[in-house]
Amino acid sequence: MSIPAPRDPVRDWARSGVAYLTGRSAGPPLIPPGTAATVARALTDQIAEATAGGVRLDGAALLAERAAFTGHRRAGATSAGGACRLLPTADGWAAVSIARPDDPALYGALIECGELGDDPWPAVAGWLRDHTGDEFDERAELLGVAAGSVRPPRAAPASATDPAAHRSVAGMLVVDFSALWAGPLCAHVLGLAGARVVKVETPSRPDGARRGNPEFYHLLHAGHRSVMLDPTVADDRAALHALVSAAGIVIEASRPRALRGFGLDAEEFVAAGATWISITAHGRASNRIGFGDDVAASAGLVAHDAQGLMFVGDAIADPLTGLTAAALAMTAHTRDSGVLHDVSMEGTVAATLTGTHDVTAYPDHGGWLVDADDGAVAIAAPRARPVYGEAPKSGADTDDVLRDLGIPR
Repeated sequence: MSIPAPRDPVRDWARSGVAYLTGRSAGPPLIPPGTAATVARALTDQIAEATAGGVRLDGAALLAERAAFTGHRRAGATSAGGACRLLPTADGWAAVSIARPDDPALYGALIECGELGDDPWPAVAGWLRDHTGDEFDERAELLGVAAGSVRPPRAAPASATDPAAHRSVAGMLVVDFSALWAGPLCAHVLGLAGARVVKVETPSRPDGARRGNPEFYHLLHAGHRSVMLDPTVADDRAALHALVSAAGIVIEASRPRALRGFGLDAEEFVAAGATWISITAHGRASNRIGFGDDVAASAGLVAHDAQGLMFVGDAIADPLTGLTAAALAMTAHTRDSGVLHDVSMEGTVAATLTGTHDVTAYPDHGGWLVDADDGAVAIAAPRARPVYGEAPKSGADTDDVLRDLGIPR
C-alpha cells in the first residue's frame, strides 16, 4: 500500500484510542511502536478520495472502535478482550489465544497433558516456560490453534496500490464469506460506498461475532443482506456458485482449502473478472490460523516495560487489515481478468513497524497527556460511531435475496 510518510505518529496514536488500551491496568497508557494509526488514517483518506468524499472515516479511531461498545480496557499482558495472553517461553514470549470451546482440548494435546480442566492457563504457561518459540509454533500450526511466538519486527511490504487508480464500487455486488471483524469491516466500508453486500454463512460456520456485542455487530452489518447456505446440499451448493459468479467482489477470511471444499476456487472467479479479497492470518501459503491479538503480537507489534511485554490495543490486526482490504477493493486494475488480493494480517501489521516512540504519558485533570511534535495532546478513549438500522438475522432472507438476484435454489 502506498502510504505517505507519517507526520506525527505519536499524535495519531494518542488520538486513536489505541494508546488508551495499551499498558497495565493500573498504569499509564502507552504509545505503541510503529505507525499503524497513521497508516489507518491514510487508508481512510484514500477511501474518501475513491468515493469523491462520500465515505469519510477516521481510520485511526476505527482501530479502537470495538472497545467503545464493549467497554474493554487495557490489561497489560492479557488482551483487552481477555481471551489472549502473552506468556514467557524458554527463549522469549508467545501470544496464546484460548477463545473457542474446543481450544482447551487442543492445547491439552499440544502440551501432551490430556484434560486441562476449567482453567487451562497454568498448564499452558508452565509448558511454555520449558519450550522454545519454534517448538511452540510448530505444534500450534499442526493443531490449528490461534497462537504464535513473538518475533522481532520483520520488514514486510504491504499490498501495492496506486492511489490515483481508484474505482467506484457503487452498485457492485459484494459477497462476504468472512466473520468476526476484519472482513466484515471491509464489507461495511464497501457498503457505505454504495455496494450491495450479501453476507454468506453456513450452518456449520455461522459468524461467531453474532454472539458478541450486538451494537458493534449491527454497526458493521446494518444495510446488508444475509443468506444461509449449506454446501453439503446440492441446491445450496449450486446457489453458492451462482452467487459468487454474480459478484464483482468476494471477501473471504479462511484458508483456501475451506472454500475449495465448497466447490469454490478463487482463481476460477478471478479469471472471470472478479476481485477476490482473501484475508488470512499469515498469508494464503500458510496453514496457521490467528485472531487479531495473537497475530499483531506475533508480527512484533507489542509494548513493553520492566515487567515484560503487553498487547497493543484491542485485536488491532483486525481493523487495520479490514481497512487495507477495503482500500484494495476500491483500487482499479488493468488486467483482462480480475485480481486476487492476498491480504495477510501479519504482513499488514508488520508493514507499519517502523520506529519506536520514546514518550511518557503524564496525568492531567483525571486524564493523560503525551508530548507530540507540535505540543501536548490528550490520550483519547475509544469512541464509536452511531448505529443506524438493524443487522440481518442469519439467513432470515435467504430465499428473497436469491430470488432478487435471479439465482435458483
